[in-house]
Amino acid sequence: MAKTTKKTAGSMTTVKVYTTPTCPWCKKTKEFLKENKIPFKELNVASDEKARDAMIEKSGQMGVPVVEIGKKIIVGYDPAGIKKALAK
Repeated sequence: MAKTTKKTAGSMTTVKVYTTPTCPWCKKTKEFLKENKIPFKELNVASDEKARDAMIEKSGQMGVPVVEIGKKIIVGYDPAGIKKALAK
């Protein structure tokens, strides 16, 4: 089931995180987003076939996490990349 955090006022960029339940880097990515109060939608690619197909199509990767910020795709745990993508 997809999980959505609350949207903060003024937040217009959609952040999606493609994850699996057993991925430690996915957990670190979600912790980073929560700690920085960045709203995101989690998509579990282990149980959501449409999300898995979308992730592979967008990133060319089968590994997780994949973070989608607007049109920017970030593969793996990359806090600096997330901050840079959100700053644009």
